[in-house]
Amino acid sequence: MKPYPLLFTPTYHQRIWGGDRLRALFGYSIPSDDTGEAWVISDHPKGRSTVSNGAYRGKTIQDLLQMHPEWFARERMERFPLLVKLLDANDDLSVQVHPDDAFAAEHENGELGKAECWYIVHAEPGAQIVYGHSAKTREELQQMIAAGCWDQLLQRIPVKTGDFFFIPHGTIHALGRGIVVLETQQNSDATYRAYDYDRVDSTGKKRELHLDKVLQVTSVPSARAEAQAKTCFEQNLRITQYQTGPFFTVQKWWLCGTHEERSRQEGFTLFSVLSGTARLRWAEGDMEIRKGDHLLLPRNLGRFILEGELDAIVSWPPAKQAALQQAS
Repeated sequence: MKPYPLLFTPTYHQRIWGGDRLRALFGYSIPSDDTGEAWVISDHPKGRSTVSNGAYRGKTIQDLLQMHPEWFARERMERFPLLVKLLDANDDLSVQVHPDDAFAAEHENGELGKAECWYIVHAEPGAQIVYGHSAKTREELQQMIAAGCWDQLLQRIPVKTGDFFFIPHGTIHALGRGIVVLETQQNSDATYRAYDYDRVDSTGKKRELHLDKVLQVTSVPSARAEAQAKTCFEQNLRITQYQTGPFFTVQKWWLCGTHEERSRQEGFTLFSVLSGTARLRWAEGDMEIRKGDHLLLPRNLGRFILEGELDAIVSWPPAKQAALQQAS
């Protein structure tokens, strides 16, 4: 079977803080008006997206890793390393922190750690995120959490549409209400909840907190990971690189016209269309891609052409990630 661009059908997840903006912004058929997350490219057991086009319609990434490992990396990749989500924060998310790979492997049944990043797709006026904390020592962090001094502890940052944030392991963080983000992260669901505003769910129960693990994995003192964005121009394409590192590279592409490219020989590329439409052509076929589409371009796709006008977030794991996944 010749490689071809894979389109995906998301899986949707209801959340106490979710809303209906994923329908309003992208036209998705969300299951309810408290839909908090669409896992748009996912091979995590809690929500595997399925292929929606071509010969492998209905298959999962895990299926294709077994059938066509050469589509993903030079060597067989046993675990898909990335997960892409859209999140609709109709209310404040819980304040949380994620572990690194070593801690997650030991305490979360072999899960990966969870480094992540956010591209702000939409932000209401006055929207804020929680990013970091004010404690200077771990003892001070413990004392402030025990005393419930959340207003003094949490650092809040105003955000606007188009902002980008990298959130390393150990960073206290939370989305505030009125924000929609595209999140690129490690393929993990290891999350430790520190504070949830004393909310209750539909059954009247407060959600579980994980304070012991929060205190173990939170980085002290807190430091903001500044994104060093760099922009270049290539044949009707403007590319801004937001993040590169040991977990993922993330770029934004602005296409206006026709651009010719080749697939990355080191590994697959993920492509999330935020606005506009374009024609995607490759040796074996062509397809229209539009706002709300999420694709995986196989590493051996070869030469392809994009023609149209669109904005997209483009991401991939580092080349060494394949070796890491083989060893896991």
